Amino acid sequence: MIETYSSITPLIAVLLPVAAALLVLLTGERFRNVRDSWSTIAALVMVAVVASMLPDVLDGRVPQTTIIEISPGIDIMLRADSAGMIFALLASSLWVLASVYAVGYMRAEHEHKQTRFFVAYALSLGAAAGVAFSANLLTFVLFYELLTLVTFPLVTHRETEAAIVAGRKYLTYTLSGGLMLIGGTAWVHMLGIDGTFVAGGLMADENISKATAWGLLMLLMVGVGVKSAVMPLHGWLPSAMVAPTPVSALLHAVAVVKAGVFGVVRMIVFVFGAELLREMDAWQVIAVLAAATLLIGSMLALRHDNLKRRLAYSTISHLSYIVLGVALLGPIALTGALLHIVGHGVTKITLFFVAGTINAHTHKENVSQLDGIGRQMPITMGAFTLAALSMAGVPPFVLFTSKFYLGWGAAEVDQQIFMVVYLVSGVLAAGYLFPVVYRAFWKRSPDHVAYGEADMRMVVPLAITGVLALFLGIAPNLPFSFFELATNVATAAFGPVEALAGGAR
Repeated sequence: MIETYSSITPLIAVLLPVAAALLVLLTGERFRNVRDSWSTIAALVMVAVVASMLPDVLDGRVPQTTIIEISPGIDIMLRADSAGMIFALLASSLWVLASVYAVGYMRAEHEHKQTRFFVAYALSLGAAAGVAFSANLLTFVLFYELLTLVTFPLVTHRETEAAIVAGRKYLTYTLSGGLMLIGGTAWVHMLGIDGTFVAGGLMADENISKATAWGLLMLLMVGVGVKSAVMPLHGWLPSAMVAPTPVSALLHAVAVVKAGVFGVVRMIVFVFGAELLREMDAWQVIAVLAAATLLIGSMLALRHDNLKRRLAYSTISHLSYIVLGVALLGPIALTGALLHIVGHGVTKITLFFVAGTINAHTHKENVSQLDGIGRQMPITMGAFTLAALSMAGVPPFVLFTSKFYLGWGAAEVDQQIFMVVYLVSGVLAAGYLFPVVYRAFWKRSPDHVAYGEADMRMVVPLAITGVLALFLGIAPNLPFSFFELATNVATAAFGPVEALAGGAR
């Protein structure tokens, strides 16, 4: 039984990155060492604040706070439930490492307007925390759209023609999706339905017609489907790779696309619910689109020589692992999907960290240029190897754990065809990542330059996340009880889950 209590702690977690952004702005370029420390300090404090809520949430006591009451029954409200805690803990902990990495990268590349960059970088994490802790549809839409606006300057940061075009494309896609979300949210309130998220679906007991349910599903799912990069709504994501690598890591691992798949969880589990989606046969449509994206994204990744674009299509594929897992409407698959959010975040940020480090240090950006780079940069490419093994689902890495539950979940609901889809995609992931490892360690470099490792501010974060990809596979419940939080969400949505009672610890 979930019990809520009044607490401003979720609001503090959201405001901490905003405070960091203000301090970055006030410090400015004159004191850049001080300026660059604010994000890391705020990230560490944010982790502590979010983690402080964990014992209560695990005990079924959920902190919430009302920011403003717009009108009776319509509030901007934050609530730290189990699902939100997964996203917030992932984002805040990765932000610590991403902020350190970003300083090393931006210094190495001599990027311009770094104050503006770090302001937007911090604000994006504040918006992501708001998405995580949104207690209702209206609050979710507010922070979801804020996330789009504050990440736009990051996509266009380099101000080249390619960056401006990519930024316009990013806004076109994401704001269009946002309009769909706003329309769906307004429609829900016009129907007199309370928009507060409820495990099992806030529409579960509402007497709405099938046509209305389908209309709402189209609006809300397309709205979150853009940032989830479900095909054919994915076009903005590869284009955004023109941004600096810390932005790519933010887009793919921490904030934007994770907000999209987290939105899928909210819409399917907390807005519509399994019973309504089964009655509509809507879960099948979502599952087929996700499965197609999963396979096509993996195949497109095989085609690209540019490492960041290869990783971008890999992200498109792996996001649909999560969408498909949620769409299967089973407790084990949902648990796997939530674990995959965590595992993919840790694994993919490692891969992008490595791609950016190699490019900043050697100015190489294509796979075909990486012969022998593993001998030159063994720590960097060692982390890439760990992450590649995780992406392919090799045990005992973290994405093996999540894929195991996803495949098991597909079998649980008698949809073995989707288990086969997961297995095929794992083979394809090996196909587009293992050749990079082979080139790096088993081929000789044509260069006569001893590169060595890059700035330790880049190398240390990627080494830590690479090791985490292994550690979280062995102990998915440490250090932040991700497994227990995921099973709590599944239990709240589907009732007691006996099959998971002896799950990972």
